[in-house]
Amino acid sequence: MIWQPLSAAGRVVVRRLGVRRLWSRGLSSADMTKGLILGIYSKDKEDDVPQFTSAGENFDKLVAGKLRKTLDISGPPLKTGKTRIFYGLHQDFPSVVVVGLGKRAPGVHDQENWDEGKENIRAAVAAGCRQVQDLELSHVEVDPCGDAQAAAEGAVLGLYEYDELKQKKKTSVLAELYGSGDHEAWQRGVLFALGQNLARRLMETPANEMTPTKFAEIIQEKLRNASPKTEVYIRPKPWIEEQQMGSFLSVAKGSEEPPVFLEIHYTGSPNTGDAPVVFVGKGITFDSGGISIKPSANMDLMRADMGGAATVCSAIVSAAKLDLPINIVGLAPLCENMPSGKANKPGDVVRAKNGKTIQVDNTDAEGRLILADALCYAHTFNPKLIINAATLTGAMDIALGSGATGVFTNSSWLWKKLFEASIDTGDRVWRMPLFEHYTRQVVDCQLADVNNIGKYRSAGACTAAAFLKEFVTHPKWAHLDIAGVMTNKDEVPYLRKGMTGRPTRTLIEFLHRFSQDSH
Repeated sequence: MIWQPLSAAGRVVVRRLGVRRLWSRGLSSADMTKGLILGIYSKDKEDDVPQFTSAGENFDKLVAGKLRKTLDISGPPLKTGKTRIFYGLHQDFPSVVVVGLGKRAPGVHDQENWDEGKENIRAAVAAGCRQVQDLELSHVEVDPCGDAQAAAEGAVLGLYEYDELKQKKKTSVLAELYGSGDHEAWQRGVLFALGQNLARRLMETPANEMTPTKFAEIIQEKLRNASPKTEVYIRPKPWIEEQQMGSFLSVAKGSEEPPVFLEIHYTGSPNTGDAPVVFVGKGITFDSGGISIKPSANMDLMRADMGGAATVCSAIVSAAKLDLPINIVGLAPLCENMPSGKANKPGDVVRAKNGKTIQVDNTDAEGRLILADALCYAHTFNPKLIINAATLTGAMDIALGSGATGVFTNSSWLWKKLFEASIDTGDRVWRMPLFEHYTRQVVDCQLADVNNIGKYRSAGACTAAAFLKEFVTHPKWAHLDIAGVMTNKDEVPYLRKGMTGRPTRTLIEFLHRFSQDSH
């Protein structure tokens, strides 16, 4: 796999803003460190004048048209996602950043498969917030730009950087909604973005800090703070052995770090006996490849090989904060994949929880080994559906890059629900084939029932999905291969360089919509 190196980090503090007067008597020092972000649309026709958002128009009136006047003489019309900053227009806001939103309400782009207006808002607001942060202002008020949720997501996602281990940190910026707009939508956007930022933090943290035990403890704390309707079970190695998860244990045995099987429950349904949605996430907290060791270049990125566990657990924390009326179970087998005298060897045969034997021909195809046992266990909850997420294959990155998460599913209904959610969030998914053609390539095995790699080099993401399918009997199951969307270089403008936490918001939106459909 070819991964790009990452950058470092920062943080964002977000708070809900009540309605406040624009003008105030006497400025405190805090007021002098405040910025304002306002949106402007591109021209509909060549001879048109670019229009401000309603908040922008109102502000321009408050300053007697000075914003429009200075904008007109400052250069050509603002392009989508670009910014321009003005000083001294208003005593409450020493710095005003105008951001380009593109065309007004363009809606869903059929070819791009996302809501273009929402994406433009996220990108523009993120760019504006970073301008404010670069000016070392500690407070910014944000124009809802016609979609307060998208604006909040842009602000919170755009300001985040991981800097917990640095002495010198970027200015912490408090982002609030400007005016008396849709506070509920703003707050929802904040929750969605904080969910993704939690996944980003978990993925970015070095592996010596983010061990299986530490990961489980962080999720336990986050869930307890999110809702009283949650339970957390941090299952130790003896429990894993009792469950006869031989496939999972075969990967974990190569490391001195003890494995953990994390099981989390959120019981939001009025009927506590309702069948749950089950999420499963691959939790390899560091992947060296084991005996089939990876090249050293960019191996540091494999601290994020628990991205599946990070995204599904963060989505469940967010669902609990949103108090969604459904029951959810989250499962995360957590361990390291390391070379040692005790590690899996190529050619070894291990036995999964469902009794199937697996020939381990490549110890670096370990994610599917731990997921096999977790998927078997998932069926014991009699779930409504099962979704697993995993940074599973470099082949997925080759196929789709960072454009979309690859989805392999046995249910067209489930695919449609995930796809619709992704259009709204802009964190896209794309359906991949789960053909018998690929199954034949993993079940044609010399020593065992199934091989952990396909017999040919081609279609590695598809043969990995076919392997997982051997451990699924549920008619509504989806496997999300998130290897391609694990990192961001510059492709997603409202995410800084580093681990992305994708597709957490799509999972949250899926749960939100599913909870509404179910009641």
